[in-house]
Amino acid sequence: MDSQEAQNQIAQMISFIVSEAKDRTSEIQKKGEEEFSIEVHRLITEQKEKIRGTFEKQAKMVETQYAIAKSMAVNKMRLEKIKARQEVMNQIEADVRPNLAKESQNKAFITKLIVQGMLMLLENEVVVRCRQADAKLVKGCLDAAQTEYTNHIKTETGASKTCTLSIDTALLKEECLGGVSLSCFGGKITIDNTVDIRLRLTMEQAKPAIRALLFPSA
Repeated sequence: MDSQEAQNQIAQMISFIVSEAKDRTSEIQKKGEEEFSIEVHRLITEQKEKIRGTFEKQAKMVETQYAIAKSMAVNKMRLEKIKARQEVMNQIEADVRPNLAKESQNKAFITKLIVQGMLMLLENEVVVRCRQADAKLVKGCLDAAQTEYTNHIKTETGASKTCTLSIDTALLKEECLGGVSLSCFGGKITIDNTVDIRLRLTMEQAKPAIRALLFPSA
């Protein structure tokens, strides 16, 4: 082999080695690009999921806050309606109190209250309490009440029954609207037939009708 052939072989070997190096470099570069692309895709996917998760949490938080705010607003409105209705009911009661105070000075009205209490007790002796300011008025109603009670029992049952009424020295509080309180057996059984109690009972029983009249859509 002469020197020219040796150089040719060397050149072929160098060319082969360079070609192999280029192929290997290309493979490494291609694999690196693939791995880089995969890693980039993975990172992008992770960030998308992270952002989606954060957005869903924030959206859920906003929905929860909205639901709470809506519930509070509805409850506040409901309480305001209840308060407004109660204020109207209180005003109605306040408006009728002066008229009832005047009515409590009516002998027929007081007599009826006494008779109602007597019919609930059905005893032979009943003690009547009233305000000191009404003592004279109530005393003037006792005879009529006793007669009306006897007549009512006679009409309803055919029996003859009487009841003796007396005024109690323990008087009702002056701040009440008037009316009477009846008791027997030394105060062990008591019937409160004061105007205040009758008003309270009437307002309680009439609440549904009054509310339906004043607040038909409530």
